[in-house]
Amino acid sequence: MKAIRRFTVRSVLPESLSALGELAANLRWAWHEPTRQIFAHISPDDWQATLGDPVALLGAVRPERLEQLAADPGFVAWANSLRDDLNAYLSEPRWYQGLEGARPRSIGYFSPEFGIAAALPQYSGGLGILAGDHLKAASDLGVPIIGVGLFYRSGYFTQAISREGWQEESYPVLDPDGLPLSVLRLADGTPAQVVLALPGDRALYARIWQAQVGRVRLLMLDTDIPDNDDDLRSVTDRLYGGGGEHRLLQELLLGIGGVRALEVVSELTDQPMPEVYHTNEGHAGFLGLERISNLIGGGLSFDEALQVVRAGTVFTTHTPVPAGIDRFDRSLIERYFSTDMLPGLEVDSVLSLGAEDYDGGSPEVFNMAVMGLRLGQRANGVSVLHGEVSRGMFNGLWPGFDRAEVPITSVTNGVHAPTWTDPLLQELSRAKLGTGDTTAADWASEAVTDAELWAVRGDMRRQLVHDARRRVTEAWREQNPDSIPPTWFQTLLDPNVLTIGFARRVPTYKRLTLMLHDPVRLKSIMLNPDRPIQFVIAGKSHPADEEGKRLIQKLVQFASDPEVRQHIVFLPNYDIGMAQLLYPGTDVWLNNPLRPLEACGTSGMKAALNGGLNLSILDGWWNEYYDGENGWAIPTADSAGDAEERDTLESEALYDLMENQVAPRFYDRDADGIPVRWMQSIRHTLATLSPELSAERMVREYVQRLYIPAASAERVMTADDHEAARELAAWKERVRSLWGGVAVVHVESGGLDDTPQVGDVLHVRAHIQLGGLSPHDVAVEVLYGHAVHGDDIADAAAVELSTPHVPETTASEQPAELVYSGTVELARAGSFGYTVRVVPKHPNLASPAELGLIAVAR
Repeated sequence: MKAIRRFTVRSVLPESLSALGELAANLRWAWHEPTRQIFAHISPDDWQATLGDPVALLGAVRPERLEQLAADPGFVAWANSLRDDLNAYLSEPRWYQGLEGARPRSIGYFSPEFGIAAALPQYSGGLGILAGDHLKAASDLGVPIIGVGLFYRSGYFTQAISREGWQEESYPVLDPDGLPLSVLRLADGTPAQVVLALPGDRALYARIWQAQVGRVRLLMLDTDIPDNDDDLRSVTDRLYGGGGEHRLLQELLLGIGGVRALEVVSELTDQPMPEVYHTNEGHAGFLGLERISNLIGGGLSFDEALQVVRAGTVFTTHTPVPAGIDRFDRSLIERYFSTDMLPGLEVDSVLSLGAEDYDGGSPEVFNMAVMGLRLGQRANGVSVLHGEVSRGMFNGLWPGFDRAEVPITSVTNGVHAPTWTDPLLQELSRAKLGTGDTTAADWASEAVTDAELWAVRGDMRRQLVHDARRRVTEAWREQNPDSIPPTWFQTLLDPNVLTIGFARRVPTYKRLTLMLHDPVRLKSIMLNPDRPIQFVIAGKSHPADEEGKRLIQKLVQFASDPEVRQHIVFLPNYDIGMAQLLYPGTDVWLNNPLRPLEACGTSGMKAALNGGLNLSILDGWWNEYYDGENGWAIPTADSAGDAEERDTLESEALYDLMENQVAPRFYDRDADGIPVRWMQSIRHTLATLSPELSAERMVREYVQRLYIPAASAERVMTADDHEAARELAAWKERVRSLWGGVAVVHVESGGLDDTPQVGDVLHVRAHIQLGGLSPHDVAVEVLYGHAVHGDDIADAAAVELSTPHVPETTASEQPAELVYSGTVELARAGSFGYTVRVVPKHPNLASPAELGLIAVAR
């Protein structure tokens, strides 16, 4: 008989064990191994059954066991010491507190998903895991971030695989009372809420859940409350669920409701509102509109408020393809903003921010990434290559500027080492190298022998094999509750065989089944009697992606072939808990997307942190970090005639690498059974990639390159009753209105012999028409560099030309042309090209391309 309602009753801890409650309430346990060890000690069976969730464990353990522990002075002291360690972690100065100079007092980090721990399933894949790792690293570094997201009652989805190999989705409802969350309450004890005005005189209410992620507070908005109409209660039902309007409601709540939730927290805690707002992908972009509305309410115009918001906003794009961007019907946006949702904000002003008013754009849609770029003065991609791709993808917003000058930089993603490095490797590092921080350990040191490191790698592989067998068996029992699992499940995979891992979301561009392009050859490689290879594969396809599901089905059907079924397995329901054994347990991590469609691809990073080698297409992070020793690069067949030919060529290259390079290096052993050459690659990977791939490196980069400059710019814009914002808005309006009269009339050059040589100096004079602008409003530059195809300038550099002093005059009194001059030294041999251009110039612009205005010599 089924219950009509289910809820979680939390345990009451004995007073002497109150420290356990404090430890369970802070999600630092998700990456702090000593804290996890004490909970595992309470009841190993319950710890395993609750999948390592302290909150669930304390609800499951027998009261008698808690009483027994409460009477154990050693255990009580252990718990209290861990609580003291947590309190010190929360209060003591860390890296951020030691920075010199002004820095943001608070940073709002908005994301539609956060992957913190398996116990809090609010993520679908890489974007959410990245967001979780960002918060964890910020906590470890002491960066004052506050996270903002949504609470989805059914998370993403639970995946099962049918007998036919087809992905099946289910959506179990989560009980937040059984999760490491608490309701944010007002001073009188009532739950805090935010509300949004909707069309038809309706309103959307949301309760605010909060989680403590180390030093970082995470707010999560939940619409499943009685205050809402039945249809609106389901706004936060599923991550990435529903159609266009459902998605729009989620993103309105995340952005606008998220800022309002921060205001509630600020009032309750007397803490400052964020100076910097970081938008993790376009889903949260509406936060900028809420801030503009508030500033308009304070007396600013739309354009003035926009300068303030832009100054303090950082926008990170994660997609390398236009199809990955949220785009809404313009009419839908118009309907939702023709309400009282954002007082003072005109609909046309909103529409202009997301308009695709550039070559190739559609006038019928509202583009969330475009709005994110227009609302954020600082933007970045998530790898060096992705930055380049993004500059090309969004070049239309800055017409006339070369791709390299589009103001989108890159901060390569990182992964949180304490979360993703196996405890066995951490313990080896602590015991032999004097630190549990594997990113700072000296892996070249002889203090760790090859035999010791190889043994740990073997133990991690063995863990994975046992976990895979368990998961396959449990999945069988769920599909066949009255049947006995096949006996061969107990010998599935071999803990001594070279193991290749592949796990990620399953859109078509990631090519889950590239390895199956020639199944006969793949089988021969897998079943090689001297150098066998086995595969462990996992991943979820979006419920609406039929093609992705077909790829999973094809892989599952291949894996069910009796000839190979013990050498390849697809593990259903990929999640954090599975990943934490999968990454360390694989010897090689495979990634074969269509280049350049992988923005970063952090799964291979997690494998590398554990000494795994990568076998990947040169895409995402691997494109900048592959060095020939840390793994293998699969050649890319970019010039192939079609997709089929490309897949053929790249799969053949993959087979060749596995058969002739990967397997021989793994199985070539010395007299002690150690693969010496393989160990050399492991040590090199751990030594060189561990610090570079860590989320701490990533967050430090965000702080120094983006957060601190954004906070500085925001302070300038808000000082003296927003005087600089008012001046900048007026200046931009004047420059835009007069730019049509700006021109490079004539360019003269001289100073070179008939045969220019390195070291010669080129003299340039340019006659410039300013069309009513002041010389102080512009920069006249010589842009020069290596001349390539069709006179394009590669690796361009710019030198600003100067003009003789011009007295302040009215526009009508200025001369028709001004002459600018300067010099360029010829620093290198080869073809040389140059041009002259005029761009807007103002001390509060972050880039000369910011306004998208340019005049170039013809």
